Amino acid sequence: MRKAIMAGGFVDALLAAPIPVIAEIKARASDGTDLLRGRPVAEIVAAYRAGGAPCLSVVTGSWFGGSDAMLEETVRHAGVPVLKKDFITREDQIRQAAGAGAAAVLLTARLLPRSALCHLAEAARRHGVTAFVEASSEKELDGLRLDPGCVVAVNNKDIARRERDAGDIGRSLSLLPLVRRTGTRCPVSASGIGTAEDAARLIAAGYGGVLVGTGLLKSGDIAGWFAALAKRMTDREATDRRASDCRASDCRASAGEAA
Repeated sequence: MRKAIMAGGFVDALLAAPIPVIAEIKARASDGTDLLRGRPVAEIVAAYRAGGAPCLSVVTGSWFGGSDAMLEETVRHAGVPVLKKDFITREDQIRQAAGAGAAAVLLTARLLPRSALCHLAEAARRHGVTAFVEASSEKELDGLRLDPGCVVAVNNKDIARRERDAGDIGRSLSLLPLVRRTGTRCPVSASGIGTAEDAARLIAAGYGGVLVGTGLLKSGDIAGWFAALAKRMTDREATDRRASDCRASDCRASAGEAA
């Protein structure tokens, strides 16, 4: 049995990271496109880590060409928390994921009754892994209450269409208030994030992290993608600071006039 990174490690790593990207490894895109293109998993892991990804994700579901062997290889090379993405519906699957070294497991709200979802989230905590709860609608989020250590992610794609749609980051932007009401301290926007600009926009809106897979694997320049995101985040921070300074200056001027 591999030693999984302790519960909470996934969330802590993501929230502390300068570039809060969960970089995903998957063999095929939803349309069947080969995303690895002959690249070994270890090579992709190294590129993600060099870019600054604090967490990784591995799609082990066979519909995307994944496998548990891919998870184990990623864990072996990563040195950071790894999310196992599959359709998990039973506690024994969580136990197996923990045994393979996963630090987090995907729980899909659309597939699980609310009671089962909450039960599996608690089971994940007991097994020392983070519940990565994924939702895609107001109905799936409304009234959902979870431990703050769970991740709550908005899927910008439609799983009913096997994620073959282009995705809509507007869904994440509109659902963020409901995500926050679940109690999570780590909201995440996942899937359908192709560009560094989209990722920066979501982070600026208040997401604690973004999960990006196909966009990175298709980019042809993983290092360049991460560098572009870092620059956009820095530019946004500088703009926010200037706006804050201007507001403070206006307030001081107004106070002086009132005096």
